[in-house]
Amino acid sequence: ARAYAMLEASYAARGIEYTQARKRMARMPRGADLIDNPVSVAPGFRIGNVHVMAGVPSIFQAMLDNVVPTLKAGTKMLSATVPCPFGEGLIGGPLGDIQKAHPDTIIGSYPKYGDGKFWTELVVRARSQEALDAARADVEAMVAGFASNPG
Repeated sequence: ARAYAMLEASYAARGIEYTQARKRMARMPRGADLIDNPVSVAPGFRIGNVHVMAGVPSIFQAMLDNVVPTLKAGTKMLSATVPCPFGEGLIGGPLGDIQKAHPDTIIGSYPKYGDGKFWTELVVRARSQEALDAARADVEAMVAGFASNPG
């Protein structure tokens, strides 16, 4: 009812007929909360954690600006990258051991090729700086150990 009234008032103020097609833009699911549309008036809606907004990029952005402050955010995921000149075949076992020793982290290995060489990018992710730093230190020590004794 609120969306219908908003659109009806907007069209009346502009002297535009409120046609059946325009009235359809006011249809909202029962229990929906409206998302303000400062560009073209026709609101979007939210039900639970589902947000429905216009598809026109400029209208979507204006509506999104109203939605973002209402979103709940969890703890940020932190990450650190450790370059490794060795392949996954060599470091896989020790890297798995480091992952087991740091269960509050996620450690990924990403094979790379550049400048005529293969290497591996090791990425450590964690939600706390302490967990990130501890796992990264172990990963860096592993890489340094292989560098000093590649056999």
